[in-house]
Amino acid sequence: MINISAARKGSIKPVELNMAPLIDMVFILLIFFLVTTSFVKETGIDVNRPTASTAVTPQNANVFVGVTKKGSIYMEKKEIDIYALRANIERALAENPKSSVVVIADKESQTGVVIQVMDECRLAGAEGVTLAAGLP
Repeated sequence: MINISAARKGSIKPVELNMAPLIDMVFILLIFFLVTTSFVKETGIDVNRPTASTAVTPQNANVFVGVTKKGSIYMEKKEIDIYALRANIERALAENPKSSVVVIADKESQTGVVIQVMDECRLAGAEGVTLAAGLP
């Protein structure tokens, strides 16, 4: 029960809820998750990948290049020209030098375009250039 005479005299202090520590903790958790998250840059297109029974997933693949069946090249959800691919790969590798490049080519894409893409990736300085395949 509340003592009315004590409340009138001012000896009972009102209850305060301090939100500052809670907000600080939320920001600390947000920063932790942002720092530990690995950002993956997708190609921005859906391709029909060929299947392979020996397909493996690369561990540090952060750069993805997509090739459609019509021969269009996509990187980071934008269509790019073959001549601009090397500069884009160099920029992506400058951000993360340990990343590898994965070429995701459609099953019906032309082999010549895929070879050009892989060659441009290697000329840009990418050491680990792999070709993506789906599991059967």
